Amino acid sequence: MHRRQLLTRSLIAGGVLSVAGVTSWYHFFDGPIFNACELDTFPDELRKHELMHQALDGLDLSQLWDCHFHLVGNGVSPAIDEQMSGAWLNPSMMSWMSPKQRVQYAFYLDAGCVKDSDFADREFIGNLLKTLATAPAGVKFMLLAFDYHHQNDGRPDLSHSTFHIPNEYAAKVANLHEGLEWIGSVHPYREDALTVLEWCANNGARAVKWLPPAMNIDPSSPLCDAFYEKLVALNLPLLTHAGEEQAVHSDELQKLANPLLLRKPLEMGVKVIVAHCASLGTSEDIESNNKKPVSNLELFARLMEEPRYENNLRADISAVNLFNRKIDEIKMILEHQEWHSRLLYASDFPLTGVTPIISSTNLASHGLLDKQTLPFLKQVRKHNTWLFDFLQKRFLHSGDKYFLDDVFHTQRHFV
Repeated sequence: MHRRQLLTRSLIAGGVLSVAGVTSWYHFFDGPIFNACELDTFPDELRKHELMHQALDGLDLSQLWDCHFHLVGNGVSPAIDEQMSGAWLNPSMMSWMSPKQRVQYAFYLDAGCVKDSDFADREFIGNLLKTLATAPAGVKFMLLAFDYHHQNDGRPDLSHSTFHIPNEYAAKVANLHEGLEWIGSVHPYREDALTVLEWCANNGARAVKWLPPAMNIDPSSPLCDAFYEKLVALNLPLLTHAGEEQAVHSDELQKLANPLLLRKPLEMGVKVIVAHCASLGTSEDIESNNKKPVSNLELFARLMEEPRYENNLRADISAVNLFNRKIDEIKMILEHQEWHSRLLYASDFPLTGVTPIISSTNLASHGLLDKQTLPFLKQVRKHNTWLFDFLQKRFLHSGDKYFLDDVFHTQRHFV
């Protein structure tokens, strides 16, 4: 089924749209619900626009590596050279027995400009290369592998897994273009975790990705100790999610996103990159007597302020501009410029193409974007949602505080 048909039916069946909803949509958001997906063109007037020159000024684009770029696939049809990707998607994502996940899946296809879900893997790669072709010359996308949810005994648990992107596939796609790198994903409880981790390092992985609540990983568990030692020996950073994970509905698993659990790898010398600056939701302050809920961003800030972690604690800024982020917390990240040499630009692509969740109009209404940038951003978004995200983050500001150039020079953290 074509992506527009699938998405339209999903929205209608899910009861997402109403007359009142459409009215407020155009007040708070940037325009159509559907991603324009005009990937084959990028007009000269946008490329040569004064705001484009302003955004690129001062940057060494060869140092701009987007460290949070999802590789999407469902494993239904061949991806490269008529070979299967090995990607896997939980059947609930494609079933109306799970309407929320079904709608999410439709939006993800639309975000990746995938027209036919039966050929999602191949189409996504083609669209990925088109996106790279119209991005500024020199930038790189770091493609994420994604391991299964595993039980505490190390067995994979597909019933609790959302999707799977094999390391081998991520490595193969990264070899298609000089503008691509890849990040492995290895669950630390696996019996073969250290062997797989070493394979990733030997095959070009620049880091390892975890999403603890979705994968069932407790970063503070002794089960991770040998894995951390191996990461240090291989000099591989750990890119790990912290903060609320909205795809997980178990309170017990949600606890695994507490930023304070990352003290363990930090104390063991692992280079830790906290995804999203942990900028969503609250967690129990397990270091206080009353164990009260505290903003995850505040808990992350506590770690950032400790001198002993200065050399091995980093964070990416993926998703900090999403509609579900608190304005005060976005301002906090912008205003803490002493953090900026330790923050890394990242997009969380293809979420950049899920139009309902990123609104320049809303950000401008709170003074975080200048209104004169909005028409330019809107036009760029039609052709390249990755570039839209990059430009939006270059223009974000709280008063006179912007993300410093250091935030966009990310290569140094991976070489």
